[in-house]
Amino acid sequence: MTDTFRPFETAFDRDTALRHLQEATAGADDGELFVERRRSEMLSFDDGRVKTASYDASEGFGLRAVHGETSGYAHSTTLDEHALKRAVSTARLAVADGGGTLADAPAQTNRKLYTDADPILDATFPAKIDTLKEIDAYARGLDPRVVQCSVSLAASHQEVAILRPDGTLATDIRPMARLNVSVIAEENGRRETGTAGGGGRHGLAQLIDPTHWQPLVQEALRIATTNLRAVPAPAGVMDVVLGPGWPGILLHEAIGHGLEGDFNRKGTSAFAGLMGERIAAPGITVLDDGTLPDRRGSITIDDEGTPSSATTLIEDGILVGYMQDRQNGRLTGTGSTGNGRRQSFAHPPMPRMTNTYMLGGQTDPKDLLTDLKDGIWAVGFGGGQVDITNGKFVFSCTEAYRVRDGQVGEPVKGATLIGDGATALRQIRAIGNDMALDPGIGNCGKAGQWVPVGVGQPSMLIGGLTVGGAAT
Repeated sequence: MTDTFRPFETAFDRDTALRHLQEATAGADDGELFVERRRSEMLSFDDGRVKTASYDASEGFGLRAVHGETSGYAHSTTLDEHALKRAVSTARLAVADGGGTLADAPAQTNRKLYTDADPILDATFPAKIDTLKEIDAYARGLDPRVVQCSVSLAASHQEVAILRPDGTLATDIRPMARLNVSVIAEENGRRETGTAGGGGRHGLAQLIDPTHWQPLVQEALRIATTNLRAVPAPAGVMDVVLGPGWPGILLHEAIGHGLEGDFNRKGTSAFAGLMGERIAAPGITVLDDGTLPDRRGSITIDDEGTPSSATTLIEDGILVGYMQDRQNGRLTGTGSTGNGRRQSFAHPPMPRMTNTYMLGGQTDPKDLLTDLKDGIWAVGFGGGQVDITNGKFVFSCTEAYRVRDGQVGEPVKGATLIGDGATALRQIRAIGNDMALDPGIGNCGKAGQWVPVGVGQPSMLIGGLTVGGAAT
């Protein structure tokens, strides 16, 4: 672990912080002091001019005491002893008369999954603005049908320190960078949009290199111009082939949240009580893996100080694991899987996904389409919704095609995929050998908290999904 972030040298000294933390957690089962410092920058270029240029800096702490199923949490943007004392009195409300046995601290790790360098410093402000202008000009020069180009460039640098009641200190420095491009093309009075982007826990330098952003612009333009000739999507129950990579967001929503430990401990997940049972077709293996270097969803340690791990959730169709934080892992006797995450110091941790993906199969992706007699080939997704209690989902396709007798036909617009995670898993008929991760654009919301995540999957054929669109 890096030791360059030393919050207790500039805020309250470590001994003082530890004394108050021990007071807050006396008689508790668990707890920690989470200190965070974050800097972020976001630039956007729209309609031929700079639309937004923002820089934010924040710091603060969160103090937590956990007793059984109850947590006491207090946070402050003031890093001083007075604020810490006030936080102790709030956190102790959860402990009551105590009687708990303090859990052991997480194991330590020297593994590093990403650089400590601040991506905001990778380029000067004028250089970043020039890059946005170059992207806009490049997009408009590719095709006369381009009438609008929107570009955003974002970078952040988060430093965290997690102090535990036994004196153990874990630190992590987390960079993040992302570039997004949106293109609007117009033809015969019709306008369509295409978007592309990417990023991860690395610097800005590789994102602002033309060899990186030019293919993104080309991809956004390809999607926009493809949708210019799209026809209304059919409606009905039909077989669907999902493309690789980003379509894994359907997997993330449809089953990922349902496999988080808190929902299963409370019995509110559609997958609660099914450990060891078949919940998916044979050959389906799904992991949540926070250990992939430089990936957007990766974390060297989680926000409780536990090293991240590669957790197998479904193995050959059998449910074998849930994602756990320390509290839910302790209450269920399974331990933490390194999935305790929080949006910031102002939020308590909870079980959250990192990079969730399905392993590839043996089938050539072309054969999946050949076997599709009448259905949809969905390769791009926008927003979606899921009900955790029953796994029912609705997803909008941003790029999809009609397939008849194994032949890819016209692009379709307005297609939505409707189903439930448990049924969809059982109706997977074939899995491609082209597993891919998304380009680094995912965010996940839960209980009002947002964290960066990754998704991935191979192409797959799912039978009997409901496609919402225009009546045929």
